Order: sequence, then C-alpha cells, then structure tokens
Amino acid sequence: MTDIDLTMVNWARAQFALTAMYHWIFVPLTLGLSFLCVFFESIYVRTGNQEWKTITKFWMTLFGINFAIGVATGIILEFEFGTNWSNYSWIAGAIFGAPLAIEGLFAFFLEAPFFAVMFFGWNRVSKKFHLFSTWMVAVGSNLSAVWILVANGWMQNPVGMLFNPETARFEMQSFFEVVFNPVAVSKFVHTSSSGFLFASLFVLTISCWYIIAGRHIQMAKKSIIVASVFGLLSSGYVAFTGDESAYVVAQKQPMKLAAIEGLYKGERSAGIVAAGILNPNKQPGDNQDPFLIKFEIPYALSLLANRSLDSFVPGIDDLVYGNKEEGIESIESKIVKGKKAINDLALFKLARKENSKEKAEISLARFRENQDYLGYGYLDKPEEAVPPVAIPYYAFHIMVALGSFFPILFAAFLFYGIKGSLTQKTWLLPIGLLSGFLGLIAQESGWVVAEVGRQPWAIYGLLPVKIATTNIAAVDVQVTFFMFLGLFTLLLVAEIKIMLKQISTGPGEGC
Repeated sequence: MTDIDLTMVNWARAQFALTAMYHWIFVPLTLGLSFLCVFFESIYVRTGNQEWKTITKFWMTLFGINFAIGVATGIILEFEFGTNWSNYSWIAGAIFGAPLAIEGLFAFFLEAPFFAVMFFGWNRVSKKFHLFSTWMVAVGSNLSAVWILVANGWMQNPVGMLFNPETARFEMQSFFEVVFNPVAVSKFVHTSSSGFLFASLFVLTISCWYIIAGRHIQMAKKSIIVASVFGLLSSGYVAFTGDESAYVVAQKQPMKLAAIEGLYKGERSAGIVAAGILNPNKQPGDNQDPFLIKFEIPYALSLLANRSLDSFVPGIDDLVYGNKEEGIESIESKIVKGKKAINDLALFKLARKENSKEKAEISLARFRENQDYLGYGYLDKPEEAVPPVAIPYYAFHIMVALGSFFPILFAAFLFYGIKGSLTQKTWLLPIGLLSGFLGLIAQESGWVVAEVGRQPWAIYGLLPVKIATTNIAAVDVQVTFFMFLGLFTLLLVAEIKIMLKQISTGPGEGC
C-alpha cells in the first residue's frame, strides 16, 4: 500500500469526473430531444401542416448539434479507462468491455444510417419512412444508453461473474445477470426518464426566449404545449423510477443510502430528511449530532428502503463498526478477511510457480472462503469505506427539490398554453427561461449522488479506486487534465455559440 501515489489517484479521479460532468451536459438532452423530434414530426405527418414540419426541422437541428458534441466527449471518456485506469480495465475488462462493444454496434448499425435519413432525407423519402427513421434514431440513442448503464450498473453491483485467481481477472459467467442487474435496470429507467424531463425544460427555455423577444410566437406556443405534456408525463415517471432506484440502492449499497440521508445511527421507523444542514465536524463513531438543523418526514425512509414502516435502516456507524443485533458485519472484520484473501491469492500464485499442486489447492480453497471480501483487504482503516457524506447528501436533496418543482412548472405552462394566455404571464416566462439551467443542475446532481456515493469503490466492495489506477506519474494526469479542461470548455463554448446562432436565426418567418 505504501507505493500508491494518492496524488495521482486524486488527479485521475478529477479528470474522470471532469470528463463525465461535461459529457453529461449533452447525453440527457440527446435522449429526450430525440423523442420530442419524433412527437413534433408525428403531428406533422398526421396533420400535413407544414408549420409542424418547420418546427420539427428546427428542434432537429439543435438535436444534431448536441449529438455531435456528445459523441466527442463520450469517446474521450471511454479512452480514459485505458490511460488512467488500466488496473481496472485489466481486472474487469472481460465484463465491462462487452456492453461497451454492444453500445458501439447499436450506435453504428442502428443510429448512423437512420441519422443520415433523418437529416438529409427530407423530400427524398416518403413522410412515413422519414418518421420511421426519426423513431429509429430516438430508439437507437436510448438503446445505446442501456449498454452504457449496464456497464456502470455492474460497477455499482457486480454480478454474473467469477474471479479467476490465475489471471487476477473477473470473468463473465452469466450475460443475463449482468444485463438484468437490478442496479442497471433502475439506473436506465431513471436516467432515461430524467433525460426526457431535461429535454422538455430545454424546449421551454428556448420557447420562452422567443415569446419574451416577440419572435416566432406561434412556434414557441406549440412547442411549449408538446414539451409540457411530455415533461409532465416524464416527471411522474422520474418520481416512480427514482423511488425504485432508491430502494435498489438501499438493498445493494446501504452505505450510499446512509450518506445521502446523513444517517449515522441506524433506526427503526426511520424518517427521511426533507431538508437539513449537516454538522461539518461530524465523524463516524463520535457522539456529535449529524445535523445542525433538519426537517424530517417520519417513517418515510424505512418505507422507501425496505417497503415497511417499522423496518431497520442501517446508518454509517452500523455499517462501519457493525451491529450484532441486526446481523451487520463490521468493516474491520471484512478488512481482516480481505487481507487473508490477498495473502492466500499470493500463496496460490507462488505455489503455481513452484509447481506445487497440493499447496496451490490448499491456498485456492482458503482464497475462495474470503474472495468476496477481496477489495476490503486494500483498505487501511474501516472509516475509509465511508464516502464524503456532504457531497452526495446535498446533491441528492438539490436533485429531489428541483424534481419536485418541475411538474408544477410543466402543469402551469400546459394550463396557460391551452388557455392561450402564455404571452400575458410575464411572471411565468422568466422562470421558464431559467428552467433549462435548473434541469442541468438536477442532472449533474444525480450523477454526483451515483458516483461520489459509491466511493471509495471502483467496483463496489471488490476493487477500491486507489487500486484501479494506472501506474503513471501524477504530473502526466495533471497535464492531460488541463488539456481536457481546455478542450471540453472549447467544445461547450462552440456548442453554445452554434446553438445561439441557430436559435437567433430561428425556424423561419412562417412561424
């Protein structure tokens, strides 16, 4: 453990977080805007009204700009597994690489051909085939996300694999288990639905700007009504999938749930903290109050975590130091078992090298007894298994607060849009103008919860982040960090400028 360069580890973490945060600006907009283009075009095909065709082509152009920049950042994100996380790539590549490869196939064979028809096939193919192509791009974009989230879900909850002690790699045993991993399923449905919601907010933002500026008012009104319906339905779906996602987290990653709720002492009939300020001096195992102030909904956390009002929800202290009454093993005990697994694995390799079959079999049998605790053997102390509580706690509550506000906003826009009085609601339009930015904050907060909440693990419970990195100098990662920071900033500025130019040009004076 003494040869681990923690400076390099932290810079590698920072670089990956930087890339993921920039990439996630574009992905949810792609997922949702693709379906909004489908809905706009479906209305055009059904009604034959050229105005809807103009509206479709306008939003489709913004979708295309965003799609192109998203692909660029996504490619860099995947390459970083090889440059900064080679130990992870070696130990998990046989499993992690499969869904990424399938994602590439979906993108190439499903999205690419229909993408060309969608953008360049107007007046070259029939209306119905063009609509079918738009549908295929929307479906393909979201199916691509499935495989990315299958890979991420496996990192959060490793299933369907077996550790090969001879190669020190995880090997897939059940593709079905990996694909239908409950964490992967819950992540996809929640992520895709939140993307639908974000894209609806994006349409609200641009449309409100047009109304405030007195331009393309009819187009803006129609876009707002469609986006509000889609956004309102998506909000309900986000709430449902969010509840299911939290339940899966409670079952598979109880430490993450404890962190996002600031729960240190486990409770029966535990309540959810609706709002509160954490005590910054609180540490695991001490007697300080975790909160300076909080407002709690009684029983709600037990219901969310275990579907039972009187169930026990473990806190950070229970998970770190153990709770015999509830049958929770301490991290210290897991560390001891993990170190035994590491030692027995080393003895197995030595015996194999010395061609001692008997010693190898004995060492392997001992390793198998503790192999599920392998990752804990690399932790230096029990408290290292606790994520930085404040980050996922505040990110989660920001996400939930905004998620609760958005359906109210969509309902207001839909109501006044149907009544035909949107242009008169000068108090509502500025809120709509800011809604896309608020949606982006909610999106990024969700990923902060997911990724920071699982620390210190690259593969939950099996491989700590500090062991997953590449053995390179910290300065190498620092150089590429600032290179990527500059590149991503330029890409973001370029997208904003191109989009603003397209928005300024507008959909045509006919609308």
